[in-house]
Order: sequence, then structure tokens, then C-alpha cells
Amino acid sequence: MKAIDEFYHRQPEPQRAYFLFLREFILGIDPLINESLKYGMPFFSVNGKMFCYLWFHKKYRLPYFGIVEGTLVCDDDFIAEKRARMKILLIESYDDLPLGKIQTTITALLPHYI
Repeated sequence: MKAIDEFYHRQPEPQRAYFLFLREFILGIDPLINESLKYGMPFFSVNGKMFCYLWFHKKYRLPYFGIVEGTLVCDDDFIAEKRARMKILLIESYDDLPLGKIQTTITALLPHYI
């Protein structure tokens, strides 16, 4: 089993199911998006540049979708907290994933990586 697949396999439910769904969703947006394991978490890159990632917020106990170049994101739902560069979008409801917001953000930022 590849290390990236092992990461997903180790996650508890329901987090595993949502991470796996988001993985396929993100990879399906554009064929230029690739996945690898960096810093122990799934990172998605475009043309070898780190683009976005999935992780779990320890304080809020919620999974989140992170954008590496967060300064390019103008959506108030993305928060920086103490991060200088990255912004995250907390996945607050397991019933209603913000897929439209994630797709819009990825599509808007892709030209900066091509």
C-alpha cells in the first residue's frame, strides 16, 4: 500500500469517508492536479508546486481544506488564523460539504500555477 493510501486508511470514520470523497473530487477538477504525501498529509500540486491540502483542525476537531497561496483567496469563509501564507476552509457539516466553494476556489487559482 502506498503511503498516501495508508494516510487515508488510518483516518477514523467519518473523517476517512470525507477525506476520500474530497480526494477524488479535487483530483477530478483538472488533470494537472496531482497528489502526494508531504508533512504527513495529502497535498495536491500543480506543475510540481504545492497547491492545496487536506487536514484536521485539532482545536475545532473538524477536517479542513487548505490553500497554500491563501493570500489569493478573498472568500471570508477561508481563515488564516496565525498562518502567514495559507488559508483554510473548515468542513463544519458532514452533511453538506462546500463542494461549490472548493471547486470555485481551485478553478480560480489554477491559472496562477500554469
